[in-house]
Amino acid sequence: MEEWCNLRLCDVVNLSLAVVLFFSPWLFDLSGGAPWQTASIVGIFIAVLSIAALAAFAVWEEWLNLIAGLALIVAPWLLGFQDSQAVTIDVVIGVAVAALAAFELTRAPKAEVRNLTPEI
Repeated sequence: MEEWCNLRLCDVVNLSLAVVLFFSPWLFDLSGGAPWQTASIVGIFIAVLSIAALAAFAVWEEWLNLIAGLALIVAPWLLGFQDSQAVTIDVVIGVAVAALAAFELTRAPKAEVRNLTPEI
């Protein structure tokens, strides 16, 4: 039960990070264009994955969260926006999302086995 709660807590934190990322263009007055679009699109993507994971845990959701976090880390350099505030926000949130997804992936096999085993 405790492990399940830890996994759920990770998903709640990911959802919170997604909300901060989505609203970061307004909160931190980011410039339009790539920084704005990256924060909005990836924020929505991470939020949807987190809500799906809260509803019913699946390993593929965590793999997608890991990929989204890693993509968020490299996005400022791939998309060429040099706004230091946007780079900091993307990298910090990307590292946090990727780290939480990696943590959940290390715990996932045990949690899935417990979810598939009928309780007697």
